[in-house]
Amino acid sequence: MRLGLFLPSLPLICDSLWNRKMYAAATLFVFMCLTATTHAEHHQPCHAPNMTGFMSVMSLKGEMRAFGAFTYDSMGKKLRFRSNESNPTNTSLGLDLLMFFEEGIFYEIDSKNQSCEKKSLQSTLEPLDIPDDATFLSTIQSGSRSIEGEGLKVNMWTGSTPETKVHYSMFVTMGCLPVTTFYFSESSSFVFSNMDIELEIKDPDLLVVPSFCLGLPVEETPEGTVNSFLNEFM
Repeated sequence: MRLGLFLPSLPLICDSLWNRKMYAAATLFVFMCLTATTHAEHHQPCHAPNMTGFMSVMSLKGEMRAFGAFTYDSMGKKLRFRSNESNPTNTSLGLDLLMFFEEGIFYEIDSKNQSCEKKSLQSTLEPLDIPDDATFLSTIQSGSRSIEGEGLKVNMWTGSTPETKVHYSMFVTMGCLPVTTFYFSESSSFVFSNMDIELEIKDPDLLVVPSFCLGLPVEETPEGTVNSFLNEFM
């Protein structure tokens, strides 16, 4: 199964959002662009399945921060993200991250130089899974509801993380596939978009710590630093 998302003229709308610098304003923008229907019944956060796909990270100032492939183990709470260095931009980051959310550690990997850094996670927010304490906001129909194949129905979940002081709005399909997530903080805001999702782990070895990283001690975290997957793009 594959899932793709196209955001038309995203750089044009990003500047408008950035100038508002307000989480509430950005949320209002989403409602203006999509037809939303809120249901009265109680909703519990679903949990994403195993996935392989592509992820783009863009700031709401229109800067492409990263684009690359991901592999996600939902049960083991492991994520590998490798930015695509063959399609760099002036503002993109070259990243190879192996996240172990349950253990609270992650690796910054440099395969070319056979080196890596092992660090602790202060925030275990997973970019591909709905947090258990997220709040259901609405069910949204993007595109057309009446034309077959021209619409996408998603649930919108919102919440915040006390460790990073970040607010988020996450859009997931009825099958719990994450499509787009907006993250808002006082200093910066980002949109994470997922494309070409397949419901399998194609290469399990990507979720295994490379041999040249084994035995490394966890680096000390400088005071005031909050390590998280999101902060890697700031």
